[in-house]
Amino acid sequence: MHYAFWNNKGGTGKTSLCFESICFYANDHPEKRVLAIDVCPQANLSELLLGGLTNSGSTNLLARQGEMPRATIAGYFQERLPSPYSMPAVTHQDFITRPHDYNVAVPENVELICGDPLLELQSNAISTLANTRIPGTDAWYAVVRWLKDFLEPLADDYDTIFIDANPSFSIYTQIALAAAHRLVLPVMADDSSRRAVQNAFSLIYGLKLPSPIYAEYAFATRLGEAGAELPKVHVIAKNRLTQYMGPASAYGAVLRSIDHDVAGLLRSHPEHFTFSTMDTGVVNIRDFQTTGVVAFARGCPFYSLRSGRLDVMGQRIQVNEPYRKDCVRAMEGLVTKL
Repeated sequence: MHYAFWNNKGGTGKTSLCFESICFYANDHPEKRVLAIDVCPQANLSELLLGGLTNSGSTNLLARQGEMPRATIAGYFQERLPSPYSMPAVTHQDFITRPHDYNVAVPENVELICGDPLLELQSNAISTLANTRIPGTDAWYAVVRWLKDFLEPLADDYDTIFIDANPSFSIYTQIALAAAHRLVLPVMADDSSRRAVQNAFSLIYGLKLPSPIYAEYAFATRLGEAGAELPKVHVIAKNRLTQYMGPASAYGAVLRSIDHDVAGLLRSHPEHFTFSTMDTGVVNIRDFQTTGVVAFARGCPFYSLRSGRLDVMGQRIQVNEPYRKDCVRAMEGLVTKL
């Protein structure tokens, strides 16, 4: 199963949830092989898995980006640029990293295709190739299949794949989403998150487009014409909730609005969801606060983080054990749905 963590709005905690989900899932299922794919030019997921801020995550990532060929998603895309419409012969292991070799906090059964800022430079070239008109060839679909092309020969090598997608709908994000079976959609208690949920359904499923003229070019239309399946919404994660988000608060009103919108979509378009009721598809995740700051600085999943006063870049920061346990429970609630 391939899970994509995506929202076209930034700042929803998508990468932090993806990192913790990968580690929790792999730790809970040591018999399974897990692949993490960072399709984001910021490559924050890769830095976390390779050690975080305090354990040389950035340095380790730069080293992988400096390999020949680049041991990143952009390294693979670089191989595809001269051969955009048919899969060239590549050595898959050239682009795969074992995070545990760099960061012992990450379970041994996790492997990684690193992110890379080169994606942004490649984006225009990839988009041009996707929009080329070639008789007898669906150029767009051939391009958005790039990640699927890479993964198909590895079908027996990995049990579960996690994809961290960029908060955009650029061509490399479409490549990521076209390879996904299930979508984890993080949202926050603000009105822009409510609009982002609506935008996500427009972008992926072509719902409520502002004009019929866009339908011909919609992601759902083009995948459908190619006979490919769309990813289904599997979890909506209400992220970074705080004690101030009670039912009488403005935050509570926004969250109820998001619930109302999603419930309406469930009724009108159940085919786009893996769940049939809000209770089974929505999880509430409290703000990770200081515990999250320390965990992500260290590239450390919550279940193995020590409580007490810990050093982060020369600063002693207190990790409260009850808060840490709250973080663990929140992630267990999400991961049990995967």
